[in-house]
Amino acid sequence: MAGPLSGIRVFDLSRVLAGPSCTQLLGDLGADIIKIERPGEGDDTRRWGPPYLKDAASHDIEATYYLSANRAKRSLTLDFAKPEGRDLALRLIAHCDVIIENYKVGTLAKYGLGYEVIHAEFPRLVYCSLTGFGQTGPYAPRPGYDFLAQAMGGIMSLQGEPEGEPMKGAVAFADLMAGMYSAVAILAALRHRDATGRGQHIDMALLDTQIAWLGNQGQAYLSTGQAPPRLGNAHASVVPYQVFASADGHIVLAIGNDGQFKKFCAFARAPELAGDPRFATNATRVTNRETLIPILKSLIAKQPSAHWIEGLEREGVPCSPINTLDQVFADPQVKAREMVVTMKHAGLPEPIALIANPIKYSGTPVEYRFAPPTLGQHTDEILRELLNMSGEEIARLRERGVV
Repeated sequence: MAGPLSGIRVFDLSRVLAGPSCTQLLGDLGADIIKIERPGEGDDTRRWGPPYLKDAASHDIEATYYLSANRAKRSLTLDFAKPEGRDLALRLIAHCDVIIENYKVGTLAKYGLGYEVIHAEFPRLVYCSLTGFGQTGPYAPRPGYDFLAQAMGGIMSLQGEPEGEPMKGAVAFADLMAGMYSAVAILAALRHRDATGRGQHIDMALLDTQIAWLGNQGQAYLSTGQAPPRLGNAHASVVPYQVFASADGHIVLAIGNDGQFKKFCAFARAPELAGDPRFATNATRVTNRETLIPILKSLIAKQPSAHWIEGLEREGVPCSPINTLDQVFADPQVKAREMVVTMKHAGLPEPIALIANPIKYSGTPVEYRFAPPTLGQHTDEILRELLNMSGEEIARLRERGVV
């Protein structure tokens, strides 16, 4: 069964994570993603290791970082810095619906592949530029990285222990969220194109998207003028909603309403806490968290994690373990939701495991068509398919370093 984006073709000039995560999502939904890579070099993340995927002889095949964002694509090597490569790029773009790129502002224009030139020649094409700071503003020329976006976008000021240093996320979520916003923008632009016949330029920035998902914390500042403090694993607006040490480890207690707090107190054999006017409502618990949390820490530390997790689940009180990744992928719920997919990789005899797409359609389920490709794996195939090139023509291009 064809995916919902079957028939959409993307000329993917993005590298590293933000753009590739966007195109992986579009590819999972059925779009034909043509990943353009420099001959002999490829995406930077192919070498961002260790760890690496290894063959039977323990030779490095690909960095696992690259594997995380490049499923559902076909790799074509192309040096568009050469005039012949640029001309070949335009011939391929004529068969595409979308371009996505994450080069520094103005880079592609130098090679005749900027938005103005492309839009004039292919007015129906959707062109998405994904940069650190966008196409306008004083920072536009700067290179952009996830770490910078997290720092400049305020999220690091909210993460970490109150007395510790600001902390970045363990994964590059500024990149990943920029990829998600870009995918949404591309889908909406394609709908507009289908209705009007006109493509457009999408100007996405890591810093913009980081600010956009500051969410309730960003809104708290805009509404009060007061910057929220770092609270470690605690919640700014809900108490108790944080990590607690048990007798043999740690748990997360996530009490979202007063009824749940009352049930927790009864289970913890401390019903008097729920009746205390300092703790009876969430608002009073937030105000008096410095008094309440030490009491709860003392209670929870008396029993092992299983006591709280199993007992509170029976009571309908949100509580969970803090799983390591081996525990995550062994979890029966994760297995039931099929959040790991195995795919045949061109460089290995045995299938490899990949994190699956979380989207569950009732009518057009995600199809896993291509494992992350080896560099240039589909060059000949794509040139034959779209441009009807002969093997001799492709060989001559390869000899000249164009593909």
